[in-house]
Amino acid sequence: MINQSLQSSSTSAPHQDVRICGINPNHWYVVACSSEVQQDPLGVTLWQQKFVLYRDTTGTVYALEDRCPHRQVQLSAGKTVGDVLECAYHGWQFDSNGRCSEVPYLAADRKPPNCKIRSYPVRELDGFIWLFPGDRSPDSIAPMGLPEWEHLNYIASVAIIDCPGHYSFLIENLMDMYHGHLHDNYQAWAAAKLEDLQSSLQRVDALYEAQSYYKIDKIWSISQLFFPALRRLHPEPLKVSYAYPHWVSTLGTDFKIYCLFCPINATQTRAYLVHFTSLNAFWRLHKLPVTFRRFVKDSLFGSAQKLLDGLVQQDVAMIEQEQQAYLQNPQRRTYELNPTIASVQRLICHQAQLEGVGSFIEH
Repeated sequence: MINQSLQSSSTSAPHQDVRICGINPNHWYVVACSSEVQQDPLGVTLWQQKFVLYRDTTGTVYALEDRCPHRQVQLSAGKTVGDVLECAYHGWQFDSNGRCSEVPYLAADRKPPNCKIRSYPVRELDGFIWLFPGDRSPDSIAPMGLPEWEHLNYIASVAIIDCPGHYSFLIENLMDMYHGHLHDNYQAWAAAKLEDLQSSLQRVDALYEAQSYYKIDKIWSISQLFFPALRRLHPEPLKVSYAYPHWVSTLGTDFKIYCLFCPINATQTRAYLVHFTSLNAFWRLHKLPVTFRRFVKDSLFGSAQKLLDGLVQQDVAMIEQEQQAYLQNPQRRTYELNPTIASVQRLICHQAQLEGVGSFIEH
């Protein structure tokens, strides 16, 4: 029986058009995998704003506006020189605070121009680069983080989602577990039933009872990830949460999945889907030397890659159709039966209206 908290949230969607909502910049967003930021600067986009990421000689990552104030070209087309970023056009150099530190053709008795571009708080955490684009203190909220990333009992797989749609479509897809039949052989669950729904101005938590195809309780059961014929349905709780601006899900005790968001604009979304398979059931494994356990974790990295890539491909195909249908007729009514979606839309609209969104777009 559905409890009162679910019933009370089963109201109509907000009047504001969620498909054009911006983001609340006063949160930490994932803009790249750590492995994507190497010696050369990397240009990334987060909600219509271009940033450049680079590493100094110690390997520390910095984030600046992706523009040279001289001629407004992209600094990501340049290179790093020691601890500074050099523009490809005229060789102007900028330090990690965004100040111009050198212009190569200036006379020795002249100082570099007093120009500065904006630098942004950035952290390298759990295999990803997290950026805080807002005006408030970055210490006011912590990045979500992925504690399983370094934990020796969890095997990770990562899929990059380049989705031709507004980020609300992807969030709704992830929160609505009634579309399992879409996924054919990639299906991880079946017969989902919404049992509980809790929502606030910061997050939405939906609990489904579902039938899982996987149970990782014996060492050989890892092979279920590779051979569909070995999978058997069994009941498991399926919890999905939109902890703005990211998503996290648990299926029983064996699987945990994160989706880390980098909305690009109103019709493009990049996200990082991170799947963890738990080895907690193998108690004997925990007594082995740490070096061996690290070897096992590293060797099995990407073991669920085929599953993730298949799920992503099928979901993105549907989201692309949703986005195109909206663009062709934004006034057309949709018929939604899952109250989770209305809660998600309210949360997106609320966060987009919070103070600071306009100042982010103007920079």
